[in-house]
Amino acid sequence: MTHAWTFHGGSLEAAKAHFGTGEQPWVDLSTGINPHPWPGTDALSIDWHRLPEPDTLRQLEAVASVYFGVDARHVCAVPGTEIGLRLAGRLIDGSASHVSPSYRTHGEMIAGSTATAWADAARSEGSLILANPNNPDGRLIDRAELLDLLEARAGRGWLMVDEAFADTDPATTLAPLVADDRRLLIFRSFGKFFGLAGVRLGFVLGPSDFLARLRDYLGAWPLSAAAIAIGTAAYGDNPWIAETRDRLHAAATNLDAVLEQAGHRPIGHCPLFRLIETDEAPILFERLARAGILTRPFAEQPRWLRFGLPADWAIALRLETTLRHG
Repeated sequence: MTHAWTFHGGSLEAAKAHFGTGEQPWVDLSTGINPHPWPGTDALSIDWHRLPEPDTLRQLEAVASVYFGVDARHVCAVPGTEIGLRLAGRLIDGSASHVSPSYRTHGEMIAGSTATAWADAARSEGSLILANPNNPDGRLIDRAELLDLLEARAGRGWLMVDEAFADTDPATTLAPLVADDRRLLIFRSFGKFFGLAGVRLGFVLGPSDFLARLRDYLGAWPLSAAAIAIGTAAYGDNPWIAETRDRLHAAATNLDAVLEQAGHRPIGHCPLFRLIETDEAPILFERLARAGILTRPFAEQPRWLRFGLPADWAIALRLETTLRHG
């Protein structure tokens, strides 16, 4: 049966309505969002009265370009990666494939796109969209494999890489390879690593002429003043970024230990979430939800259950206890 929480993560209100409110506060572990968000939002002065000036949007893209390691003319800010994917899909001609399993949007962004397993991706025709690291299994594709895939796309279509979770390890990104003479598009998310999904900020990296067409769709004021101000400040906060990368890797190691103590083998190389595969996944989801802990089940993969990072050891202990004893 399909519920809101099997369609995507973050369906906390739907889970509350279905499972009720127990003795302890609900904990949302259904997403891959950093539970410790960038802390500088309250210190920013945001002008809610005026429309954002074009120069402030260009400044955001310039700061983000340094973070991504690519020239600013190859960076286009969008109001969330979801919109960036769907609008970019309108500009892609010809046949297309999407590596599956992955984000649902990948299969919807280009009309007629066909699903392909990763093992068959190199042989697919036309354009190709994939995620690295992948969601929900956390698979991390070796850079050399991606470069081979990019070379194989020459004359066949676009290679599109969704790097929504790439911030935890900058060595995984293909962003520095974006160029005007290369049919490569990169999609980056702000909300996951910076823990501020509600800001609705993302980026499309690609050839400058492609981005010019994309901006025609976006119009004059694609982002709010808040998104521009928060993104500009956060991408420039190098000490917090470095500290957060270390913190997330440590938190993922702790989550691995919690899952292993409960008898489950965690899968994946993305520090923002872990996946387990077990026949007991539906039972575990129900048990956790009854205890006020929301995880991420999958209607199409009933043996999968994904866990986001607990914010602290108290939540981690609560998770382990519920997994082991109900």
